[in-house]
Amino acid sequence: MYGKTIDQLIDALRILPGVGIKSAQRMALQLLEKDRLAAHKLADAISEAATKVGKCSQCRTLTEHEFCDICSNPARTDAQLCVVESPADLFAIEQAGGFRGKYFVLLGHLSPIDGVGPEQLGIDSLINRLQSKSVTELILATNLTVEGEATAHFIADKAKSLGVQVSRIAYGVPMGGELEYVDGGTLNLALQSRKII
Repeated sequence: MYGKTIDQLIDALRILPGVGIKSAQRMALQLLEKDRLAAHKLADAISEAATKVGKCSQCRTLTEHEFCDICSNPARTDAQLCVVESPADLFAIEQAGGFRGKYFVLLGHLSPIDGVGPEQLGIDSLINRLQSKSVTELILATNLTVEGEATAHFIADKAKSLGVQVSRIAYGVPMGGELEYVDGGTLNLALQSRKII
């Protein structure tokens, strides 16, 4: 409609979550009409991030280094390990404040229909971490969806067989809700009110 190059930009912007055709058009036109410098800055930032950012060797969250800032922070305790589905969920809990343990990021949830099993979620790495005996409590903070619940139960069974205490975030997080969209106060209450499963 606008020409090949502009149409490609609009299509590229549509890969972002929640961005439809109209929003993508507005963004593209804003960058091209009013702020070319910002367009170059955005392009450079995306290119650099795509090149430099990988996964933490220990928790699997996004980082530029072998170990993320949380895993390499000696002030964080190894005794509590919080399992989340995505880096966005980790960031949401961190923004809520109050949690001083470490994380394990699954990068998804169990979904046999989509071909996502324990191997794709790094469950073997999680089990190895639990076998080190430094973790005394495993906090399951997977999303409260059918898939998130199934994933939590699968991990809980594995952890309990190793003698690790398992808890699940509880109050404050609505059923069907996703952690990255829950406010900090609600997340903090959910972590403080976790229950043993």
